[in-house]
Amino acid sequence: MGRPPRAAIVGAGHTRFGALPEGPRRLVRDAVDQAVASVDRGVDRESIQELFLSTLGFSGWQLGNAASIAAEEAGRPGLPAVRVENACASGGFALRLAVDAVASGRQDLVLVVGLEKMTDVPHPRRRYWLGVSGDTEWERLAGLTFAGVYGLMAARYAAEYGPVREALSEVAVKNHAHGVLNPNAHFQKAVTREQVSAGPPVAAPLGLYDCCPVSDGAAALLVARPDVARRFTDSPVYIVGSGAGSDHLAVQERSSLTRIDASRAAAEEAFRGAPFDRKRVDLLEVHDCFTIAELLALEDLGFSPRGGAGKLTLSGATRLGGRLPVNPDGGLKAKGHPIGATGVSQAYEVFLQLRGQAGARQVGDAQRALTHNVGGSGATAAVHLFSGG
Repeated sequence: MGRPPRAAIVGAGHTRFGALPEGPRRLVRDAVDQAVASVDRGVDRESIQELFLSTLGFSGWQLGNAASIAAEEAGRPGLPAVRVENACASGGFALRLAVDAVASGRQDLVLVVGLEKMTDVPHPRRRYWLGVSGDTEWERLAGLTFAGVYGLMAARYAAEYGPVREALSEVAVKNHAHGVLNPNAHFQKAVTREQVSAGPPVAAPLGLYDCCPVSDGAAALLVARPDVARRFTDSPVYIVGSGAGSDHLAVQERSSLTRIDASRAAAEEAFRGAPFDRKRVDLLEVHDCFTIAELLALEDLGFSPRGGAGKLTLSGATRLGGRLPVNPDGGLKAKGHPIGATGVSQAYEVFLQLRGQAGARQVGDAQRALTHNVGGSGATAAVHLFSGG
């Protein structure tokens, strides 16, 4: 017997991801409106007691009191609200704070909103805001991009474990195939391994199809105390584990280029005392900002031995219909990566999957799931475990 659930998701909303005409306020409003409308038994917005806004701060939202703006657009001006920023893992950490708020008994119902409006920012400014999530002195000012960092990881992985190109291509092909089934995905177009392998180089051995897009979008979750969740819905999705970790910001300070210790620590905390182990997880939402990141995640989270994620991926196990579907919504690679929205979006997908509402991408008999959200090149990570109601 594991510990009781820490929190429950009772409603969730999600905008389309992509290059969108809507501004940040509209994206927040649309995601929250959807989350409220999804609550089976209805919810009075006045019953929402706190708001956690996840955003890195593109489009100027890093300045001023962005959380109060989100509260306005959520229809709750005056609500206690806080902005959460932890690079690309902001959404996972915002969810963790929400879980703590209700698990402690301090609040009954809270709102988590993830947002990023990235495509309006000029390319030099965009590179700046992406770069500040990594090391400045040794990486960004020396010209190393995030693609370059993950390219180094992929090259080192190949040196330690053998050729990896075919497995990287399969990650992209699989996630694009899943994205075709997701009406909210940035990319809804299938690709072949040959297309991926022949794509323009970006940071060897990574090419264009190994990289996630720059996206706009928002997602929202209504998180309740487990003992009050059924006031809102007959089908809550329970959060039964929450873990977090960190590591050196600069990759040269880490013990390995082929392991993200923040992810390993987060997973160990999440599974500690959880009511199920890794063998009973039905699906994963992992942080595949680059294709190599999905392979590393499978190993760091304990679903594959080190060096074995490529073989697992090529076996078809991580596709829809396989024994361990990974990123059934298309992942960051195809669904998109509006930074602050990503971790919240992962939980949104799990909410649909564990309620049997994911449509064409539904994982059969899904009852347990894991989300994995990484900041930058691996300096921070958040992992959550979920169980259907």
